[in-house]
Amino acid sequence: MGILCSRSKHYDEADDEENAQTAEIERRIEQETKAEKHIQKLLLLGAGESGKSTIFKQIKLLFQTGFDESELKSYISVIHANVYQTIKVLYDGSKELAQNDRETFEISRENKEIGEKLSTIGSRLDYPCLTKELAQDIETLWKDVAIQETCARGNELQVPDCAHYFMENLQRLADPDYVPTKEDVLHARVRTTGVVEIQFSPVGENKKSGEVYRLFDVGGQRNERRKWIHLFEGVTAVIFCAAVSEYDQTLFEDESKNRMMETKELFEWVLKQPCFEKTSFMLFLNKFDIFEKKVLNVPLNVCEWFKDYQPVSTGKQEIEHAYEFVKKKFEELYFQSTAPDRVDRVFKIYRTTALDQKLVKKTFKLVDETLRRRNLFEAGLL
Repeated sequence: MGILCSRSKHYDEADDEENAQTAEIERRIEQETKAEKHIQKLLLLGAGESGKSTIFKQIKLLFQTGFDESELKSYISVIHANVYQTIKVLYDGSKELAQNDRETFEISRENKEIGEKLSTIGSRLDYPCLTKELAQDIETLWKDVAIQETCARGNELQVPDCAHYFMENLQRLADPDYVPTKEDVLHARVRTTGVVEIQFSPVGENKKSGEVYRLFDVGGQRNERRKWIHLFEGVTAVIFCAAVSEYDQTLFEDESKNRMMETKELFEWVLKQPCFEKTSFMLFLNKFDIFEKKVLNVPLNVCEWFKDYQPVSTGKQEIEHAYEFVKKKFEELYFQSTAPDRVDRVFKIYRTTALDQKLVKKTFKLVDETLRRRNLFEAGLL
């Protein structure tokens, strides 16, 4: 009898302990669920090369702790790969262009051997660490007149935007003790595959002082877009990046397709998704820094979407006129692709340059303010 009572007491204690653990788990789940309700979900979308990932890195630098030394060092191989890939694209491109214009695009005899060596390295899957000797070879080839002429035709050859920046910093990048700077990391180009996310507040770490956001960045290339679909539910806002400078360029994955036309079609498709019926849209017209240099030399109407564009002036006035034309095209597309029952969703357009940290910070403060006002309006407090 005593043994049975002892066992019963033991079981009661075990049950109490299990019940306490269950209650604690349920309490935590409830707390986490409440916390989740206060987190705004942002989806960063756009075609490949639109500057999405640079925006993502800026957010990490601006509103999180940034990159520690180990994270910065992890970009060394990426940056060195960017250098090798860039010089290969330029050398191979010059050979291709020289078939029709040898006088302008043929590499000097003394640099051809260097070019062949670097092109071979650029074709490898594993790139060697950038040494001072290799950096000198790359610098020599970069300064070849034919390579400079080829770079000027970069829109035809998939020359990355980071080309000039890295080519002008070769000796620093090749230093044995090299640690990438924040600026180097922002310029580094690595295609996003899958989904990456960060949580942040534009006001600061104190969650009481502003909204908390969870930002998702997904690959922009066509083969990555099927991974977007499962993220579409419960989104507070879509931040859609469109590179305004790419109206004369073709896709990396399909050189028969104009990048701006691809962006137009993708934006239209995203706008029509049923799950975005009440989702706010923030359109970032990105790479304005490249656009303002390009548009005075390459007319907007080379792009099919902008074929009705007519220049009206020169200099800054023409840049503004061209930008406003592009902006209006996106506005028209938005309203054409938005059903009548969705017209009350928030739509804002921002001019951005992803590499400009001050501008990105200012833009996200405006996005934060817009979304907070929207939340207050929906709660009946405005």
